[in-house]
Amino acid sequence: MLHLLSKYRYYYITGIKTTLLLSLFSLILGSALGVILSLMRLSKNKFFNFISTVYVEIFRGTPLFVQLSMVYIGISMVLGLNISAFVGGLIAVSLNSAAYISEIIRAGIQSVDKGQREAGLSLGLDDSQIMKKIILPQAVKNILPALGNEFITLIKETSIVATIGVFDLYYAAQKVNSITYWYSAFVITAMMYFVITFTLSKVMNHFERKIRHDNH
Repeated sequence: MLHLLSKYRYYYITGIKTTLLLSLFSLILGSALGVILSLMRLSKNKFFNFISTVYVEIFRGTPLFVQLSMVYIGISMVLGLNISAFVGGLIAVSLNSAAYISEIIRAGIQSVDKGQREAGLSLGLDDSQIMKKIILPQAVKNILPALGNEFITLIKETSIVATIGVFDLYYAAQKVNSITYWYSAFVITAMMYFVITFTLSKVMNHFERKIRHDNH
């Protein structure tokens, strides 16, 4: 197995890089859209609230594989745009992640004591200023650990992009397996996923403990 890893290390290194980049970019884009969706969901505007609710329910209620197929094939057939598999995967995973992240952000905002808003109003601040200067900074402490967990989840879930030809870690395993016909290619990949996610989990646990300590 070590011989297999050494001989085809280029495939695995390329796969790891792609997996981490895709997961990180998806988290960033998903977070940006998630902020908008969460604010729409908390808005008193019924139309914004409805649009956000429908978006979240659809993307949380349908398989990521179906969403990936619709986005990648749809952009090409409906819009007539020729995009790379990586970009197609990035768009699909980001849209999916945004639905979950919006709920994380919404929960983080709602966890802030309502008295904070009243304090802001007493200082003469409007709702947007209260959200930007008082509520969001406090909510971030609750949101960041959950975003870290979402990043770990994305690392595992992005393996689905291999189905459209993105050279991620799982695609690397398929490639090595097709050359060598050795089942060990998938064992090595599973171990790599485990090492990455386990390491990140430990880092996040340390980060969460530090935040809790700072809050006290």
